[in-house]
Amino acid sequence: MNEELDYAEMLEIPVETVTVKRKERKKRANETELSDRLVEQVNDRMEEAEATDDPAYAESTMIERDPTVTKPKKHWTKFVLWGEFAAVCALCLTIFLTNIFLTNSAINTFVRGLFQGNASTADNRVYSDFKLSPVVSDSVETEIAVSETGVLSFTAKCSVYAPCEGTVSAVNGNAESGYTVELRHSDTFTTIFSGLNTVYLAEGDKAYNNLPLGFSQGESPVRVMFYSGSELLNCFSVGDNTLAWS
Repeated sequence: MNEELDYAEMLEIPVETVTVKRKERKKRANETELSDRLVEQVNDRMEEAEATDDPAYAESTMIERDPTVTKPKKHWTKFVLWGEFAAVCALCLTIFLTNIFLTNSAINTFVRGLFQGNASTADNRVYSDFKLSPVVSDSVETEIAVSETGVLSFTAKCSVYAPCEGTVSAVNGNAESGYTVELRHSDTFTTIFSGLNTVYLAEGDKAYNNLPLGFSQGESPVRVMFYSGSELLNCFSVGDNTLAWS
C-alpha cells in the first residue's frame, strides 16, 4: 500500500483519487483433501498402465520349445528294464542248474573262485597232497569196509576222527536220523561223514586228525566218503586200522 501511494505522489496524482484493491488470499487446502487427491492420482496412473499394457504389468507368456527336439519314449525304457530283469533271471537259473548237474562247469568254477578268493588266498592242494589218518581209534575193534564206488563204512560205538585237518563247511541232520558233516580240506578235496549220533564241532570250526569229530552209538553204520570236486574217490586202501592213498 505504501508503494502505491509513493507512486501516486510521484505522478502527482491526488491521493484521494487512488483506490487500493486488496487481493483476497486463497485459503490453504485441507491436508485431508490433498491426501485424497494423491490417492486418486495414483489409482488413475495404475489404471492407465494396465490399459496401455505397461511392461511392469505384462503377463507371463509360454516358452516356445524347439519342435525338432523330441522327448524319449517311455515305453522303450520299460522294455529295456524288463529285458535286463529277464537276463538276470536267466543267469541265476543257469547258475542254479549248472550247480546241480554240471558242478565242474566253467561258470561254477568262476563263481567258486569269486567266493573262495583270488590266487593268493586259494588252496590249490589236491587230495594226494594229504596224508590220511585212521577215522576210528586204534583201541576200537571194528571191521571197516569199502564199497566198489569208494564209500568207507563201519558200525561201532566209538569216536570218529577226521582223516586229515580241515574246516567244517556244513552240519545237517539230527540225533535221531543221524548227522551229516562236510569237512573241507582244500578248494577241491572234501570228506563227508554220515550216520553220526553226536557232532562236537560246528560250521566254521577247525577239525584235527587227533581230536574227535563226532560220536557213533554203534546202532547204525557210519559212512565216510572222499571227494575231489564232485568226483567220489576210490583210490585208497584200508589196512590194519590205517588209510592210505593207493
